[in-house]
Amino acid sequence: MSLFDDVASGMSGLEQLRALIASGRRPGIAESLDFDLVEVEEGRAVFAGTPGPHAFNPMGGVHGGYAAALLDSACGCAIHSKLSPTQGFTTLELKVAYHRGMTDRTGRVLAEARVVSLGRRAGFAEATLKDEAGRLYASATSTLLILDR
Repeated sequence: MSLFDDVASGMSGLEQLRALIASGRRPGIAESLDFDLVEVEEGRAVFAGTPGPHAFNPMGGVHGGYAAALLDSACGCAIHSKLSPTQGFTTLELKVAYHRGMTDRTGRVLAEARVVSLGRRAGFAEATLKDEAGRLYASATSTLLILDR
C-alpha cells in the first residue's frame, strides 16, 4: 500500500502531496534518509534534509546517493503535482551533476525541482540541491514516465 492510495477519493497529485505534508507521514526512503517534503505547488516541489552519519560513505563524507535521492524525490513530486487522480509516474532517467561534496558540517540542504515540460506519456523536470546559504551541491535533470493507475 502506498501513501498515495487516495485515487478513489479523486485527489489530484497536488492535493495528495499537500495531504502528505499535512499528515506528517513519510515514505520509507524519507524515513531511512531522514528528509521531508516541505513545500509543494503546481509544478514545483522542495525536499529538505540534514546529512549526518546515516548518509556517510566509508570515507566519512556524505554519499552521493543522498543527494541523488533528494533530487529524484523532488523531481518526481514536481511532476506528481501536475497529475490527475488517475495518474502516477516512475523515473526513467536521472542525471546528477555533483558540484561540491557535503560533509557533517554542511547543515540543512534543500532540493528544489520544477517541471520543465509535461506530455501525455512523459515528463521532464530539473532540480538543484543547495544549502541554506545558497551554495550549490548538486543539480539534476529527470525524465519520468507517466502511468495510468
